[in-house]
Amino acid sequence: MPKRTQSIHRTLVAARRRVRELAMIGRALASTDHPVMAHIIPMRQCNLACKYCNEYDKVSKPVPLETMKRRIDHLAKLGTNVVTISGGEPLLHPQLDEIIRHMRKYPIIAGMITNGYLLTADRIKRLNAAGLDHLQISIDNVNPDDVSKKSLKVLDKKLQLLSEHADFHVNINSVVGGGVKNPHDALVVSRRALQLGFTSTVGIIHDGDGQLQPLSDEERSVFLKIKTLEKKNYSRFNHFQDNIANGKPNEWRCRAGARYLYICEEGLVHYCSQQRGYPGTPLEQYTTADVKREFVTEKSCAPHCTVSCVHQISYIDHWRAPQHIATPQSVEASDLVQIE
Repeated sequence: MPKRTQSIHRTLVAARRRVRELAMIGRALASTDHPVMAHIIPMRQCNLACKYCNEYDKVSKPVPLETMKRRIDHLAKLGTNVVTISGGEPLLHPQLDEIIRHMRKYPIIAGMITNGYLLTADRIKRLNAAGLDHLQISIDNVNPDDVSKKSLKVLDKKLQLLSEHADFHVNINSVVGGGVKNPHDALVVSRRALQLGFTSTVGIIHDGDGQLQPLSDEERSVFLKIKTLEKKNYSRFNHFQDNIANGKPNEWRCRAGARYLYICEEGLVHYCSQQRGYPGTPLEQYTTADVKREFVTEKSCAPHCTVSCVHQISYIDHWRAPQHIATPQSVEASDLVQIE
């Protein structure tokens, strides 16, 4: 495709995507009885083994396609606006394109989080054809080390392929904390992402329980520099990670289990990837009544949480519906099943 034609095509795709996103935000503001975002796991297995990660294994089989379709059908029935495929490594799933294509049969915005290792020009074009809307890659360092192999050195050619071929929006998330040896690597990653025409965000790596580990002075300085580089987008509408960077708890109303759902490979609904175990309800049994209950249920793990996607979704409703500890369904953070 000639470059000018490709540019026009991408502009039109982005405009249509933006219209759908604005409609999603409008619907979220109008009603609180449906999920805004769900993370769903089609593949727990991963081709990497980053030391800080607790969301993968080396043995799980792909969730069957028909099972994934049924789960997506139920998310659509609940009125879910955004479904993000995560893992493990979702690109290992042999029928990933069909899963994305099924999502797009509904008015669902389709996203994916990947480590990027398996991307090729052909694979990116297939994701275009399937209807993927958003893709995120987290890059942890410039050169691979014993903490993470998700390095700019390894992935830069993959980023160039995305810049050349992807019709979907690409965000590159750099990270600080969690044992990353050189905090300044995150700044290099962020600048490279913007150079290639992507958006860039910065995340703070949680500990093994998904909880806050304050940044060092050097890490905090890098974090703040990257924040000034970020393009204006929804991820900047709150000070969630700013407080984390300064070692401060956040006062917020976590809407996990309501506006945000995490569906593991077993098809169970959990608060998030870091607090699996509650509600632990099979997705096909999850109802609008469950959504309404969890919307007003206070989560005691919230103040020191680092899961920014849950906060960003919950922020839509920060101004309404105070929460309380529900009875008998409420649980303390210590009661939740932590990931080993």
